[in-house]
Amino acid sequence: MGLFDSLSGSFGGLVGQLASQAAPALISAALAKTNLGDLQGLVNQLRQNGMEDQVKSWLGNGANISITPDQLKAALGSEQVQQLAAHFGVPVDQALKLLAAHLPAAVDQASPGGVLKS
Repeated sequence: MGLFDSLSGSFGGLVGQLASQAAPALISAALAKTNLGDLQGLVNQLRQNGMEDQVKSWLGNGANISITPDQLKAALGSEQVQQLAAHFGVPVDQALKLLAAHLPAAVDQASPGGVLKS
């Protein structure tokens, strides 16, 4: 492994870490432009649509249960998903993949002690 490979790997890890830290704010900003309003609104919507186990894991201690793009689409509905995709500036499928990848950690980070910060 050369020096460039080593630096590239470190840089990629740093970018991933920064993106992960920014996820709650980015998701919240997108949610503010939908009927959901914020992370709490999204969490409520997910709970109402059968995703209680996932949400509990994100708010509690321990491992976060993942959520799939299809589960998000079913729980949020087409209109909400289209609004989020428009805000992110990406196709619906990509918006769902982004949310599925980052939502568990975003809710986890935004809920110290198991309570979402407003």
